[in-house]
Amino acid sequence: MSVTAVQLDHVVVHARDRELSAEFLAAVLGLRVGVPFGPFLPVDLGNGVTLDYYEKRDEPVQGQHYAFLVPEEQFDAMIDRLEVLGVTYFADPRHTEPGRVNRLFGGRGAYFADPDGHNMEIMTRPYVRP
Repeated sequence: MSVTAVQLDHVVVHARDRELSAEFLAAVLGLRVGVPFGPFLPVDLGNGVTLDYYEKRDEPVQGQHYAFLVPEEQFDAMIDRLEVLGVTYFADPRHTEPGRVNRLFGGRGAYFADPDGHNMEIMTRPYVRP
């Protein structure tokens, strides 16, 4: 296969417990956790990109931000799954507006923390960039 444009293939996500974190995100997004690949546990996002969870048990995990463009028709189900899991979602990245979603760029979005403190975002419209 030849590549005609630069594409993102995978991102390594550090976690204290790779199974817990991968299963959490897969559950929220309605995805499946893949088969382990060496030290990595992948979550396939469906567009050729995987999040490869890598365990760092003896070191602190530095929180990162991960944003997911999700189909509008699946957004409510994702919010419902967060509520079932007892996870608070927020309209803003600083987590000051609990239980609310935003309406940026004509879509909807929400932020929530994963088990390692990563700031996850789901949004139905991409950011408008100049």
